[in-house]
Amino acid sequence: MVEEGLGKEALEALNQVIFEHRGEPGALIPVLQKAQPIVGYLPPVIQRHIAAGLDLRPTDVSSVVTFYSFFSDVPRGRHLIRVCLGTACYVGGSNRIAKYLQRELGVPIGQTTKDRRFTLGTVRCLGCCSLAPVMVVDEDVHQQLVPRKALDALNRYE
Repeated sequence: MVEEGLGKEALEALNQVIFEHRGEPGALIPVLQKAQPIVGYLPPVIQRHIAAGLDLRPTDVSSVVTFYSFFSDVPRGRHLIRVCLGTACYVGGSNRIAKYLQRELGVPIGQTTKDRRFTLGTVRCLGCCSLAPVMVVDEDVHQQLVPRKALDALNRYE
């Protein structure tokens, strides 16, 4: 039951979002975009609650959550790290940066550090090829990286 894992205020906010969009064509993505910050992520129990509220099948909600990278069905850290693995970045060594960060942070790609400070991910291209190799932390672009410089950049984030 969704109420067990969610505070009263968060549940009310989530239900308000669902109510505001109920019956709208294409409501699912806007609801998910508003629900994720309320809950912090979109676990299966929340997905089922949204599906019921929008009169959708739970599999419809799950398929959208798992397809789009900006949705997460697992808790994320306070800061999202995305290392670019596009061609220019890869040639510049971004694969070494990703491996180094995995080792130093103690988490594989797609996972969150135990202290929930960082979630480490990769992307295929960030469109910053002339700055390669790059990573984005939250909305901040870090450019022309080497493994140690990438790790040093993370020290700015609490």
